[in-house]
Amino acid sequence: MLYSFEERRKWQNPETILAGIGLKPGETFMDIGCGEGFFTLPAARLVGAKGKVYALDINGEAIERLRERALVERLGNISLVVNSAEETLLCRQCADVVFFGQVLHDFRDPGSVLRNARKMLKPGGRLVDLDWRKEIMEIGPPRQIRVSEDEAVRLIQQNGFVVRAIKAISPYHYLITARPDIRH
Repeated sequence: MLYSFEERRKWQNPETILAGIGLKPGETFMDIGCGEGFFTLPAARLVGAKGKVYALDINGEAIERLRERALVERLGNISLVVNSAEETLLCRQCADVVFFGQVLHDFRDPGSVLRNARKMLKPGGRLVDLDWRKEIMEIGPPRQIRVSEDEAVRLIQQNGFVVRAIKAISPYHYLITARPDIRH
């Protein structure tokens, strides 16, 4: 189910979430499965002109709408890419943050996407997975396709990360922060 930015803001504040993960001016942020840019645009404003945001989505129409919004806001620090996350390596060791905003269940091969994320992260960079709690609720995707916290942790760890924190950030969502496991 798709929600307008205005509807979504009633139950999710992207600026608060991005500040909570420690995104700072000058950093490089990857929004994997960005859709129309609910997190991309606030991230671009937050990292500023010295920072960089990469926005990747398989849906070209969503990327086009994001492009239009970025032009209106005069945000020149966003690189837009239309492709699958399984097949896309945007850089090697350039990202401070690789972010999945409620999309882990959408990937055809989440393990491949996580391995790509690991390659894109700088040493000391962080992976952030914001996702739907696997419960019945009035909003969000069907419960049966959601990825539970335990499933997400297992998947993240199996693909070369050390989980640093898991927390509930709303009645609807959990947030996992992880770092690349240097032993891999």
